[in-house]
Amino acid sequence: MAVTYSSSLKTARMQLVADLIASKVAANSTGTASAGSLVIGTSALSGATGVLATITFSATPGTVSGNVLTLTGLPLSATASATGTAALAEFRNNAGTVVVSGLTVTAAGGGGDIIIGTTSINSGQTVQVHSGTITHG
Repeated sequence: MAVTYSSSLKTARMQLVADLIASKVAANSTGTASAGSLVIGTSALSGATGVLATITFSATPGTVSGNVLTLTGLPLSATASATGTAALAEFRNNAGTVVVSGLTVTAAGGGGDIIIGTTSINSGQTVQVHSGTITHG
């Protein structure tokens, strides 16, 4: 049987994810926020392997409404550091620790967690994020 969470718990858990990305976690999610990042990579994304681009967030990576965390400050962009096909993404805190992994990356219309201009990335090109959401199941 599947576990069911209350709406208020889902919202609190998604806020905690946003706070962890911003390294803003102490009692009751207080403290000074630091810019985390969105790392876009190939299907081999893991640590330093398969990284195509790293986009630094503002101190607040997104907003939470209900059970959904939505990126803010869009579009976000960075210069690609490698060439490949974008497939996965991770949210990391300012120390580079992975907070959320396994995010799917697609171009517009693809239905991924992270939507970028094109998944065919060449080193030196601008990678632009058009939208991004994660939903608590």
